[in-house]
Amino acid sequence: MARRVFFSFHYARDVRRIMQVRNSWVVRPEGEATPFYDAAEFEEAKRRAGGIEQWIEEQLRGTSVTVVLFGAETYERDWVKHEIKRSYELKKGILAIDIHGIKDPQRGADVQGRNPLDHWKVGSIPFTQMYKTYNWVHDNGYANLPTWIEDAAKSVGR
Repeated sequence: MARRVFFSFHYARDVRRIMQVRNSWVVRPEGEATPFYDAAEFEEAKRRAGGIEQWIEEQLRGTSVTVVLFGAETYERDWVKHEIKRSYELKKGILAIDIHGIKDPQRGADVQGRNPLDHWKVGSIPFTQMYKTYNWVHDNGYANLPTWIEDAAKSVGR
């Protein structure tokens, strides 16, 4: 079953890695185009009434899963934190994928970053225990992304 997915990530540092993940999903015959934003949309959202927060709400609408793609600096990004929090509040499936090993065409692989799911807990249970985390390279994300997304959706009854 095709799912609408929201991708949460640090644009400036990881965009070329993100594009590789996105392109692996889009070219699948069973896939559908997934919500994905570029810097121009994000910059425009900053200037609009309601700004980025409203734009995030619009992007999350109609999705069943949030995929947090994290690299070296994603953990510190305030909007990524917000997207994770809102995804939880909206009862979206959530999964995290470590993308540091994907080779950026200009910079190569990156250093590993901390998982942004580490910011959150429900009671004493950290999100990293509630939601799965994968490594794009070591866990063969190209082959497994559709299954990971489907599993995340089903885990929250979507």
